[in-house]
Amino acid sequence: MSQIPEDLQYTEEHEWVQFTSEDEVVVGITDYAQDSLGDIVFVELPEANSEVEKGSSVATIESVKAVSDIYAPLSGTITAVNEAVTSDPGIINKSPYEEGWLFKIKVSNPAEKEELLTAEAYKNHIESLSS
Repeated sequence: MSQIPEDLQYTEEHEWVQFTSEDEVVVGITDYAQDSLGDIVFVELPEANSEVEKGSSVATIESVKAVSDIYAPLSGTITAVNEAVTSDPGIINKSPYEEGWLFKIKVSNPAEKEELLTAEAYKNHIESLSS
């Protein structure tokens, strides 16, 4: 069973979201997503200071199995990207929730966070995918 930390929020596209303040979040992919992808070999991250819209494709992760788009879970401005994962993409496989984070967003529309899933709702979502 995949790890699903209780203190994070999730999207149905398998991104996790951690609020570091009222209007800034850290974003990465879930343990389930990295496990489904297999060995990650390439990561393309958004530019810092770029504007992103909730639901838009902002990054790409390439594995030995597939190429996957990463979607912005919330609208806002990219404030930081994790350069470590571009030079060593395997970090995401080893540590999807700590060292393998992808980018940070300064959120422009806090109401959007109501649409994120709780750990319990995300767990139910991935269980529904495998049934």
